[in-house]
Amino acid sequence: MEAFDMPAPVFSPKRTTQTVVKFNLSFFLQGFDVQQPAGEYRVEKEEELIDGLSRLAWHCTATFIYLPAIAPGNRPRQVLQIDPAELEDALKKDRLRT
Repeated sequence: MEAFDMPAPVFSPKRTTQTVVKFNLSFFLQGFDVQQPAGEYRVEKEEELIDGLSRLAWHCTATFIYLPAIAPGNRPRQVLQIDPAELEDALKKDRLRT
């Protein structure tokens, strides 16, 4: 029987996380052509591992939102890179207005 060397596991210094955010009212972010209706939206963050720390830490390198909102029959037609701080600010304003 032949022995095969198993490749070492590959550790990726990058990761992608997906979340869903909910807006109760219409909203607008830089880069949008028009105001977006209330609804749930898929958001994706790309992050890189910060080297040299004694614990794992990640740095966000890009944030994307999928348009239109999640709904039966809706398929993502557009993916836009957005500022995560602007998204958080818009979500806070949405909560204060509702």
